[in-house]
Amino acid sequence: MVNNSAPVVLVDGSSYLFRAYHALPPLENAQGMQTGAIKGVVSMLRNLIKMYPESPIAVIFDAKGPTFRNDMYDQYKANRPPMPEELREQIEPIHQCVRAMGLPLLCIPGVEADDVIGTLAQQATAGGHDCVISTGDKDMAQLVSPHVSLINTMKNEFLDVAGVEKKYGFGPDKMIDYLALMGDKVDNIPGVPGVGEKTALALIQGLGGLDDIYSRLDEVATLTFRGAKTMAAKLEANKEQAYLSYQLATIKLDVELDVRLQELQPDPVDNEALLALFEQFQFRTWIREMNGDDSPAADKPETAKKIQTDAAPSVLDPEQVDYKVVTELDDLDAIVASVQLSEQLAYLPVFAKGHYLQPKWIGLAIASEPGKAWYIVMQEQGQTVLDAASVFVKLAPLWSEHRIEKTGYDIKADHHWFNDLAIEPSRLVNDVQVMAFVYDSTLKRDKSLSAHFPHLSLDNLAITYLNKQPKTVEDFLGKAGKKQLAADEVASAEIGVWWAERVDFLLRLGVWFRQGLAHRQLTSVYEKIERPLSQTLAQIETNGVCLDTEFLNDLSQQFKARLAEIEQQAHQLAGTEFNLDSPKQLAEILFEKMALPVVAKTASGAPSTNEEVLSELAAEYELPRLILQSRHLRKLVGTYTDPLPTMVQIEDGQSRLHTTYNQTGAQTGRLNSNDPNLQNIPVRSDEGRSIRKAFIAPPGYKIVAADYSQIELRIMTHLSQDANLIKAFKEGKDIHRATAAEVMNVPEDEVTNEQRRSAKAINFGLIYGMSAFGLAKQLGISRTDAKTYVDAYFERYPGVRRYMDETRAEAAETGYVETVFGRRLYLPGIQSSNQMVRKGAERTAINAPMQGTAADIIKMAMVDVENWLESTSLRAKMIMQVHDELVFEVHEQDMQALVEGVRFRMQHCASLDVPLIVDVDTGASWEEAH
Repeated sequence: MVNNSAPVVLVDGSSYLFRAYHALPPLENAQGMQTGAIKGVVSMLRNLIKMYPESPIAVIFDAKGPTFRNDMYDQYKANRPPMPEELREQIEPIHQCVRAMGLPLLCIPGVEADDVIGTLAQQATAGGHDCVISTGDKDMAQLVSPHVSLINTMKNEFLDVAGVEKKYGFGPDKMIDYLALMGDKVDNIPGVPGVGEKTALALIQGLGGLDDIYSRLDEVATLTFRGAKTMAAKLEANKEQAYLSYQLATIKLDVELDVRLQELQPDPVDNEALLALFEQFQFRTWIREMNGDDSPAADKPETAKKIQTDAAPSVLDPEQVDYKVVTELDDLDAIVASVQLSEQLAYLPVFAKGHYLQPKWIGLAIASEPGKAWYIVMQEQGQTVLDAASVFVKLAPLWSEHRIEKTGYDIKADHHWFNDLAIEPSRLVNDVQVMAFVYDSTLKRDKSLSAHFPHLSLDNLAITYLNKQPKTVEDFLGKAGKKQLAADEVASAEIGVWWAERVDFLLRLGVWFRQGLAHRQLTSVYEKIERPLSQTLAQIETNGVCLDTEFLNDLSQQFKARLAEIEQQAHQLAGTEFNLDSPKQLAEILFEKMALPVVAKTASGAPSTNEEVLSELAAEYELPRLILQSRHLRKLVGTYTDPLPTMVQIEDGQSRLHTTYNQTGAQTGRLNSNDPNLQNIPVRSDEGRSIRKAFIAPPGYKIVAADYSQIELRIMTHLSQDANLIKAFKEGKDIHRATAAEVMNVPEDEVTNEQRRSAKAINFGLIYGMSAFGLAKQLGISRTDAKTYVDAYFERYPGVRRYMDETRAEAAETGYVETVFGRRLYLPGIQSSNQMVRKGAERTAINAPMQGTAADIIKMAMVDVENWLESTSLRAKMIMQVHDELVFEVHEQDMQALVEGVRFRMQHCASLDVPLIVDVDTGASWEEAH
């Protein structure tokens, strides 16, 4: 009976060796020695130790020289090419690392590592222990039993008996038969000529193992696989070869070992030897970890020169604090003096609710050093305490003096009140919100905070990084919602000290994140991409976009009239009146009254009427199609055509709409907009596109839209370094047509529109982690055909496969991925034991560098273009940013100069190994310029 102790873990070191060598990018130390395989093997072993901390772990490698299989068959492994010298030189260093890690290491001459592992697994089972074999070789599946399982750490795949049956279509007891039938080109096991994976599987599933097949040869012709009629003769003619292959593929379970399983106990880790090896091979992440700094960092070749020596960030925590509430103008002199002495200024404005272009002051909090802060009261319970203009006259020197380092929170928003007060601030160094976003955009909200607090709120940052548990606005003003008090409704004597504390925490966080960004090598991302962007975004928000409100009102009436028609048609089809917006009533009509097929169910077991279900049904039935139209139109009316006209401001006789751009909204660095959201206006429907007609240019002006062409595919090409893709982009080919030609094996000039559409789905689908199943569903083809497309794609573009495999492996090791420019995205689920969570993190790992790099590029382009516009006399301004597109308003006489200048700057703001291409269109409206 197997006991409940931790399983014995046996590592197929030879499998690790080759997989690490082929999966990871070439790495070398300063002396030119290759270290990629060493790093890969050690990384996988470290992960395995974390997964099985209580288990005895032994590592088994192949020994040099021939084995008993060469005596059986002199051509065994004869076709295998010699081991590359750069891999051979890494074997002994790997052995040294394994021994320094305290792990038993076995190399037994005359047999293979597989046979040693098989024997030890047999001993484990006989001794009442479960056994886990860590390998990537399918041959090992023959060892799987109720007490022996396989784990593939590179693919995060775990195979027990059921797992083998699911993956291969037969149980572990048939794996040797499977290998004997189809052979193994790598090991030169001959098998039966003409038998591949599909034929071997069909034979086993139809007749059984090798003995069964040869005893029932007359039944082979009755099977349904291709070539079944002539297969019996091939099997008969190669019977001796088949059984020889069976012997060659069989793992020995009785190898004579000098050591018994129970003797394979780990030794203490030799930290001194291990650190010396890591230093020799320049594995900086692990060096820092062994030296007591376990923050994630990359050892990638492109960042190897950026060795960071800054210490981890430390928390400033003064023993005493001095917080004051200021209600007298003369008391501001002490604030000015203190700030000028410390040369530090942290500030927090407090406004009444309203639009950012009309700020209504309630107060201002200022800190000059850790523990010293003031809250200046301007409005209290409907009464003016200090006039805002007078306050800022007193504080004017603080904003203009360059030697004073300023720390704010969301400085992009601050630029609006700076403009309102005609302040030109100098040295806005620390934007704590943006710094926190760059440091870790995946930060979670502390459980003590309600859902109304964003993950980058000052409250959450203080809790997370300063180890403070301050009171929140809800403690003073009540829970968020209609009943929450306004900020000036609470007496300053009660709330003023809290504001002073908050700005004190803000100042401390500025110091903390400055150190933290340097420590994680992220200072450049913040200073060169994000910090300059804040003023550019503020300018775009101030510019706004001209809106034809009359057109939108008319459009709204058209949509509502169409909604009424759809409702009438739906009632006629259903034979009764019902509420189209009621999922319950709709389900009754569709699935009970009309007896349509139930495609999916809700969590409660009721038939689902979600968009995916209705889309599938709409292909055959009219009513679901009408419901989808109704939902689409209702969304357009409720989100755009009705509310947008009410959100405009009249400026110089024009109705202008001012959105808010969120610099920290998407984890990958993408910008988004809200109040209103201009980035989600649908473009795939005529109704959605018609809304863009309302975004117009004033008289004498035109709209210019400049859009990056296929930027994520170009970034993927740069990251993957795939030679075929690079060539296609450099030659200016239609990449989807070129992909279709490669994948479908047809000349480019013969690619049909349908084939190009399929190739486009493959190109973009792979970026977003689409499986063959998802591709099949999107294209309406079989999973087999979809898999053939995907396999052909990776065969023609091997660099893409390599990039994906390397990225997954590196993300699993470091816990994050990076953009081309060094922005990090942490992946909390990358080592999750939950397969769904882990797979999701792996898809993010592949896609995030592309999305993040695209975000970095357009941000740099925006800053460059805005700086250029400010230096020219062109009558033009940037009015919107939507995904990979910049939208401008330009006088007709200056249009050509703007088009040329924008295209040049967008195409040259970053350097990739393939050209950046920008499509530019113009028109009287946004829709016309698209």
